[in-house]
Amino acid sequence: MTIDSVKIEFRRELATLYGPKESLSIFEMIAEDAGFSRNSLLLEGNQELTDSQKTYFERCLNRLKSAEPVQYVRGKAEFYGLQFAVNQSVLIPRQETEELVDLIIRENRDCRGRIVDIGTGSGCIAVSLAKNIPLAQVCAVDISEQALNVACENARKNGVDVDFFLGDMQDESFMRQLNDCEIVVSNPPYVCLSEKPQMRPNVLDFEPHLALFVTDENPLQFYESIAQFASKNLVEGGKFYCEINETLGVETKRLFEQFGFTQCEIIKDLFGKDRIVRGKKK
Repeated sequence: MTIDSVKIEFRRELATLYGPKESLSIFEMIAEDAGFSRNSLLLEGNQELTDSQKTYFERCLNRLKSAEPVQYVRGKAEFYGLQFAVNQSVLIPRQETEELVDLIIRENRDCRGRIVDIGTGSGCIAVSLAKNIPLAQVCAVDISEQALNVACENARKNGVDVDFFLGDMQDESFMRQLNDCEIVVSNPPYVCLSEKPQMRPNVLDFEPHLALFVTDENPLQFYESIAQFASKNLVEGGKFYCEINETLGVETKRLFEQFGFTQCEIIKDLFGKDRIVRGKKK
């Protein structure tokens, strides 16, 4: 078995799930982890694989054929120029969230106060902010101990100090310890249960539902907790930034305005969808 024959098998077996172009990209990522650069794939296609390499490719392909995301198969994902460990305890970092992080960094590069990331998951937001706003004190909260273990690993891997807290964002007495903050950021669960049928199997069957879904009856439940926390614990002039459900932008903005926030604004992502709500405490 050669590397070329493995490439052909990956493209054939994954074409239905991902299409030919994405299947090739996935194969190249898996091959890179096995020590094959893009140049070596071009120049050494007839190279015979060792038994351990064959086993590795077979194991990865079997997982990918079940629609498991390639990031989980690899155990890592790229986000905002950094590398993050991921597993099925955390959501895979997404491009839309990179836009959220980029906005915060551009507007607050000289922040010296406390930044609180609510529902940190893999820690991609908190770690990226700590890396790029080095004078800030970054804190991160999650209800999942397994997720916080991943986030702590990612802070270590990327050489930043983040204070992690295990607890429920809806527990007001627990959240009170994170007072006097300058920025509150969150990418909370916001996908309505009724949206499940539109979701791809690689998301629905593998990513943690705890971090994804809310009920249709109360889709803004976590934003209400965030708004309540921010209204009480942000310093005067402090800011909040939230990633949102594209169908609930107006409702989410109105919620924060009801808690007294000013300059509230809906920001669209690169695809033209409502994706971020931000505002300021009076």
